[in-house]
Amino acid sequence: MTPAEQSAKALEVCTLAPVVPVLVIDDVSHARPLAEALVAGGLPALEVTLRTPCALDAIREMAQVEGGVVGAGTLLTPADVAAAKAAGAKFGVSPGATDSVINACIEHDLPLLPGAATATEVMQLLEKGYTVQKFFPAEANGGAPALKAIGAPIPQVKFCPTGGVSMKNVHDYLSLSNTLCVGGSWVAPKDKMIAGDWDGITALAREAAALKA
Repeated sequence: MTPAEQSAKALEVCTLAPVVPVLVIDDVSHARPLAEALVAGGLPALEVTLRTPCALDAIREMAQVEGGVVGAGTLLTPADVAAAKAAGAKFGVSPGATDSVINACIEHDLPLLPGAATATEVMQLLEKGYTVQKFFPAEANGGAPALKAIGAPIPQVKFCPTGGVSMKNVHDYLSLSNTLCVGGSWVAPKDKMIAGDWDGITALAREAAALKA
């Protein structure tokens, strides 16, 4: 799968809803009810970060939820890419973009949403064929004003900004012409997962799904 083909798939994922939940799952028993709650609220694209020991098992569980499109985040190595694909991930997300991770995604036919933080990184990824990218870490890199500024000379690249995005600033990002959606963790707070408050998470997802992208 070429980078251009990957971006075409990433575009499909990023236009499913205005928010892609960024999920850190510590207990695999939370995976399926969490996915069901988020999908029920209108957020079908789910990014499970590979930051916990049970992340791959969580992807396997969530991949079975009807209506969900589960991806793997925090892809740092070719081994991460292979493991994510084997677990059932439909797309991958990386905080940056190295040649080894990009080549692994090409080899394993895993659509990649590669991370970029500067105009140079955006241009380098565009040269490879990536027209859909992740702007990360968004707030630390100047937030919506910085992303808007990058979009002026490079309008052909569209983004999913992630990192510090919340209900307080989400409209700033979604109002930009080069923003497809945002990545956010606020729709699945840890306290609600621990409490098993899946209805509460569905309510947060519904609120997020109603945002305008």
